[in-house]
Amino acid sequence: MGCGAGFSGDRVDAPQAVVAAIAASGKRGAIMFETLGERTLALGHLARRNDPNSGYEPLLDEFLRPILPTCVAAAIPIVSNFGAANPMAAAHKIRAAANALGLRALKIAVVSGDDVRESIDLDRLERWEGDDVNDTVPGEIIAANVYLGAQQIAQALRAGAQVVVTGRVADPALALGPLVAHFGWDWNDWDLIAAGTLAGHLLECGAQVSGGYFADPGYKDVPDPANIGFPIAEVSANGDIVMTKPAGTGGRVSTMTVKEQLIYEIHDPANYLTPDVTLDVTGVKIDEIAADRVSVRGARGKPPPRDLKATVCFPGDWLGEAEISYAGPNALARARLAADVVRRRLAMRGLAVRARLDFIGIQSVFDSDTSDLQNAFQGEVPEVRLRLAASAADRDSVKQSVQEVLALYCCGPAGGGGVRTSIHNRIRTASYLVPRHMVRPKVSFL
Repeated sequence: MGCGAGFSGDRVDAPQAVVAAIAASGKRGAIMFETLGERTLALGHLARRNDPNSGYEPLLDEFLRPILPTCVAAAIPIVSNFGAANPMAAAHKIRAAANALGLRALKIAVVSGDDVRESIDLDRLERWEGDDVNDTVPGEIIAANVYLGAQQIAQALRAGAQVVVTGRVADPALALGPLVAHFGWDWNDWDLIAAGTLAGHLLECGAQVSGGYFADPGYKDVPDPANIGFPIAEVSANGDIVMTKPAGTGGRVSTMTVKEQLIYEIHDPANYLTPDVTLDVTGVKIDEIAADRVSVRGARGKPPPRDLKATVCFPGDWLGEAEISYAGPNALARARLAADVVRRRLAMRGLAVRARLDFIGIQSVFDSDTSDLQNAFQGEVPEVRLRLAASAADRDSVKQSVQEVLALYCCGPAGGGGVRTSIHNRIRTASYLVPRHMVRPKVSFL
């Protein structure tokens, strides 16, 4: 199993080395693309609201066109959650790309059923414990998508699909589906399903496991990160895994990189909940067996949870951001004066926005909304960038707020420059638990 992307916006040329390595291995293989975070799904629903033919992964064409001919020739299935908020539209986009490449017989399957907006009653559902359950959410539902498992992916591949497009599925399912389809694993063999899920979990963030997000110069050095190789999991029928990457690429696969990814986003190592299995990684053994080759064994599984997690999207507010730079002698003092001017102008004009002002580079990441750390800083800096973030229910108030930063060009302290502004609508999300009997996933071929 290779991974071609770990998020929406990942490197579009990275999948080519992965596909070439699988094709050259002489072994059966598949490639997965994980491009769908909760934020990405919300953005997809916003896009589909504006255009019914949109809402899928925007880089779909760039990811797939360079690899489609090789994948077809080498019988390497492609499994992806490119569909986001509109899997069928994504499938049609892939069909158009395949036709343009002369691959008119490409078999494309769509996994649907994650969209449960019309079948759920939020008043009857339990809020997921990771949310602030006391937080009230508005009544209108823009979208509700449940995390599906791998069974429909495996079904599609067994039926001959060369490309499988899904919407919201659990990330590890993108690898587990092809593994079950290939090995014929029993869905009730919890240890094998756990091993396939672990392989998917190690792959799901792309280059994070092969040294990308891991890199920290002088402490955790990674060679040639500009040419980082995306990961490949060599999985055996008994569930043993070897993590590696394409030969000749940059990056690093080691016990350290694998351990960091192993514990990523896992709350309880003995009970990692997925739609297909409850994964227990407490007994996993990790050994470096050669350069850029790490053995992973010992995953254990238990039955999956009774309910499935769903992400529900509601209308949000408007967010505006504006930035301006000050440099040279007395830069911080001028930036502080500019921030004071903006605060006073928002009050003078009666703009009902929730506003925050940061000095980027001076505790802006670690500070609170009250700016205590930034206000306490007494040093001098050669340059500083002032950032305003303003939110409100109406767009006009936000627009007028960010305009006050633009006005600093002539009205503010000396030497301000490089103003950039943006305004966009936001979606609020909340998570609920949906009983499995309310979810009806299915496979269809385009």
